[in-house]
Amino acid sequence: MTTRRDFLKTAGVLTAATAFMKPSDIFAQKNNPKKISTSKKLQLDWENFDGIMKFTFTVSGSSRKGTPIVITRLSWNGYSGYGEAAMPPYLGETQASVNDFLKKVVENVLPKFDNPFCIQDILLAVDKLSTNNTAAKASVDIALHDLVGNIMGQPWWKIWGFDPAKTPYTSYTIGYDADDAMINTKLDEANWNKIIKVKLGMTEAEDKRMINLIRARDSRPIIIDANQGWKDKYYALDMIHWLKEQGISMIEQPMSKYYLDDIAWITERSPLPVIADESCQRLTDIRTLHGAYHGINIKLMKCTGMREAREMVSLAKALHMKLMIGCMTETSIAISAAAQLSPEMEWADLDGNYLLGNDCFDGMKLVDGRITLEDKPGLGLTPKPGIIKL
Repeated sequence: MTTRRDFLKTAGVLTAATAFMKPSDIFAQKNNPKKISTSKKLQLDWENFDGIMKFTFTVSGSSRKGTPIVITRLSWNGYSGYGEAAMPPYLGETQASVNDFLKKVVENVLPKFDNPFCIQDILLAVDKLSTNNTAAKASVDIALHDLVGNIMGQPWWKIWGFDPAKTPYTSYTIGYDADDAMINTKLDEANWNKIIKVKLGMTEAEDKRMINLIRARDSRPIIIDANQGWKDKYYALDMIHWLKEQGISMIEQPMSKYYLDDIAWITERSPLPVIADESCQRLTDIRTLHGAYHGINIKLMKCTGMREAREMVSLAKALHMKLMIGCMTETSIAISAAAQLSPEMEWADLDGNYLLGNDCFDGMKLVDGRITLEDKPGLGLTPKPGIIKL
């Protein structure tokens, strides 16, 4: 039988022992299997990668068949972490601009730090390098979080104290298509999922055709992203009422982010939650959007990564705004990073890796369309063999 005196004696020994240990020794349960370098200097490497989409992806104003991506790896003392910059056209970043930014990180930031646990200071220094480059910044942020989680032997949902039982179902995105047969093919591709996200913002006839075609064969819940496509607030509100009648449950970004007063007018009258997407880039946007939208869609590529996304969650909840976690067309690296925040979300749109035909990592898994968070260190990533060189 353990007495109180024995317990105190043991606790005292453990306390004394930890005084001589590094944080990584205290928390680590398993080593990262990728032993890169035993240097105690932070080392950043990267590789350009072209994400190829399974289907042509059409939204209001553009179409594309792929996404330029840069994969990053941050190494320290035998541990490593992976990150990613995924760049749809509207972000204004390219692989070349990301490469140039990462060179600045190597030259101007990393030499100042030899402790990866200085997450706040490192990422603030990265952020100060430029005004924009949010996807490039996210690639460093995600890699740093993966690295620190691997050192500690803990996943980030656990470090943050989130409940993995509260993860939502993710939507699967159906982009606009003029071909009815292709829409049916996309629906067949998404037959494992519980929620569909449909891209609208075309003409009234095209938008209603998309919804009617889907509803003729599919009763699953639908959320809508208009991608700033509707130009008139009265028309937008009429469409939202019509969509409500079709069983739609939420609408993202009905009008241009520059029409904030019109969107506030819509939100006040809308029978559906109105969520900011393009309007909400970073933490500093949230107070401006409070009252004009019911909630926000947080994307790591817009907000510079996991650190700021976590701060956005706290502020939005304090303002009683609804929360959604979204993505670009990304590999399992960034999707697994965003998934760490998912227990705090009402909606999730983390299907970017499922839209790619050449995902280069294994990470977060969906079970019947629901996000699952495993008890694996960092972001729980494993590179698929033979795709990237890092």
